[in-house]
Amino acid sequence: MSQHSQPDRDDVIETDLAGVDLINQPLLNKGTAFTDEERDAFHLHGVLPPNIGTLPEQVTRRLAVLRSFRTDFERYAFLRDLQDANETLFYSLLVNNIQELLPLVYTPTVGEGCQRFSEIWRKPRGLFLSYPNRHRIREILSDARFDKVRVIVVSDGERILGLGDQGAGGMGISIGKLSLYTACAGIHPAATLPILLDVGTNNVERLSNPLYVGWRNPRISGAEYDAFIEEFVSAVAERWPDVLLQWEDFAGSNAGRLLERYRDRLCTFNDDIQGTAAVAFGTLMAAINVTGVPLTEQRIAIVGAGAAGTGIAGLLVKAMTNRGLSEAEAHSRFFVLDSKGLVAHGLREVSGDRAQFAQTQEAVAGWVLQQPGQIGLLDVMNNARPTTLIGVSGQAGAFTEDSIRAMASHVDRPIIFPLSNPTSRSEATPVNLVAWTEGRALIGTGSPFPPVEYKGRLLPVNQTNNSYIFPGVGLAVLAVNASRVTDAMFMAAGVALAELSPAKHDPLARLLPPVDQLRAVSVSVARAVAKQAQLDGVAESCDEATLEQRIRAQVWEPVYRPTRPRAK
Repeated sequence: MSQHSQPDRDDVIETDLAGVDLINQPLLNKGTAFTDEERDAFHLHGVLPPNIGTLPEQVTRRLAVLRSFRTDFERYAFLRDLQDANETLFYSLLVNNIQELLPLVYTPTVGEGCQRFSEIWRKPRGLFLSYPNRHRIREILSDARFDKVRVIVVSDGERILGLGDQGAGGMGISIGKLSLYTACAGIHPAATLPILLDVGTNNVERLSNPLYVGWRNPRISGAEYDAFIEEFVSAVAERWPDVLLQWEDFAGSNAGRLLERYRDRLCTFNDDIQGTAAVAFGTLMAAINVTGVPLTEQRIAIVGAGAAGTGIAGLLVKAMTNRGLSEAEAHSRFFVLDSKGLVAHGLREVSGDRAQFAQTQEAVAGWVLQQPGQIGLLDVMNNARPTTLIGVSGQAGAFTEDSIRAMASHVDRPIIFPLSNPTSRSEATPVNLVAWTEGRALIGTGSPFPPVEYKGRLLPVNQTNNSYIFPGVGLAVLAVNASRVTDAMFMAAGVALAELSPAKHDPLARLLPPVDQLRAVSVSVARAVAKQAQLDGVAESCDEATLEQRIRAQVWEPVYRPTRPRAK
């Protein structure tokens, strides 16, 4: 097998394992679907019941059990167990029921999965690299079973969705994200590795829980933390020079600076910053097909000035300048709010990434305010009259009724994206947004919500979720062996997503393709991202026909393959 070929792409799988040892390997286990010949060869008679089953029968059986549970958390735990028992069955179930199961393996249920990770931990998956074992990182990574790894998702568990520090429970996010790389883009499970950097936790509830599986220690920080991250990245780059490393759910104080520190040392990106920006950009461009207000005339309020908020603003500024605005003109169209209100010079000290998006003192000097010296969301709505409102604050209810009604009084079709996850942290519910805007809002949410009925019509709620972006980015990287992930590649991903918008052809249709088309979406995104990577000079060049073949060659289908003993 060549260095970059897909693991187990052959029609026949060969293995030295037999009996229970074979069944205990989730990527090799077929359960009752082992044939009579395979049962002979691998000594499985008696270990399995006599009936020879099929994968569709197994999917039907597991789906019936899944639907019998009372709560989504029980369903989440069931799916995690199934993934650890039989990955082909797990992915066949997921791929063929993606709309129903995506909220269970990813947002919003994965949030509770991270909070209660220690309660349901049963079998090892991925790697826990704890601070006390920092001198063993290279030894841990050297295991031969990781030779085929091409994609890593790593978290330190400090800022899980909008739920804060979950310590070792953050592993649930790494596992969930990689499940979507496989389900949505077909990345082979053997090519993926979830990692949790266990540097302790400041979550008192986790530390006091006798069931907690992580390192019981306050979270390390400063020079110790940076040295640990450096040791990890160096070891990863040495072990897998061509790996794609995705940073996930790091605290805002670390996310941006770690990305900047390492983005030119290996192929890496931060999904909270770049993936969120790309899906917001793509969905906004889709909404523009409906509103008719060009991107260069949009006025954009962003609630949440952390890494996600500034990442979205940064990508949109670049898109505006690509369409003819100057940097100053583009920046002037953004109104970024944090917990203290509008980020603006003259009101208070502004520093860090948010400083570049701070409004000038002159720009807000003539504003009529509810309270002098403090500019809240309602003030922004009344004075700046934004056409688009994006929430990445993690604060439920941050989009207040008076603010939304004020926005709707100035804008015919307000574009409103409460993107915070999980559902409990959404800045507003679609039901309220529809009511407060008299059904005129174009809504995108981070977590899934059902359509909203308004005056006898069902209004779609678009799940503006990173799962539309990052699986396709990963597929592109693997297909053309990209050495870096550029900002232009995420811009290309957003443009590709907007091109797939049903609203492009019907203004009453959804802004984004339905979730059950995510595999096709990922291939389209991968095609655009791979071409951009080639243009940026960070990937292998090839003609379009070859590119298509290389993308398709990376897409693994969850079907059982014939298995035989390895020749001695």
